[in-house]
Amino acid sequence: MRIITGTARGRRLAAPEGRDVRPTPERVKEGIFSALQFDIEGRRVLDLFAGSGQLGLEALSRGASFAAFNDMSRDAVKVIRANIEKLGFEQKSVVMNVDFAQAIRSLSARRFDIVFLDPPYRAGLMEKALKELSTAGILNDGAMVIAEHDAHIAPEDTGALTLYDRRIYRDTALSFYRLRGEE
Repeated sequence: MRIITGTARGRRLAAPEGRDVRPTPERVKEGIFSALQFDIEGRRVLDLFAGSGQLGLEALSRGASFAAFNDMSRDAVKVIRANIEKLGFEQKSVVMNVDFAQAIRSLSARRFDIVFLDPPYRAGLMEKALKELSTAGILNDGAMVIAEHDAHIAPEDTGALTLYDRRIYRDTALSFYRLRGEE
């Protein structure tokens, strides 16, 4: 894994070891950031099921002003912290090691513009996280939520979040949401 572009372009990232780890493929990551290319500068990002932190770190490299990272795995959190330090993004980051719902509640004083969701596939966590995000009050007007999931799952509008785009990359799909009424 590497950072595609920005201030940390080409820098390699560490990844947690194990069979439970499923880093976002580079082609999928390129799809995410081509869709967001003009919407990153100065934005606040939440990488909710962060793994290695590669999505939030890519956003910071491209000019995001702040990123919060969360993962349930202690090993993943160690890797995220090491990657943040390696890239020099300590002053723009916070890292948490709690379940996604606790992370969302603990961030209630902050507001985010972009949220990355990449939970374990077929665990039902994407739907739960979308519902939690739609009611938590942590999303700024016009906020985007990008969910990476199994392509066989048919995403739907969830609470205040409206599905506005879906892209498929073999077995992986990206679903793009906005707060209801935003385009």
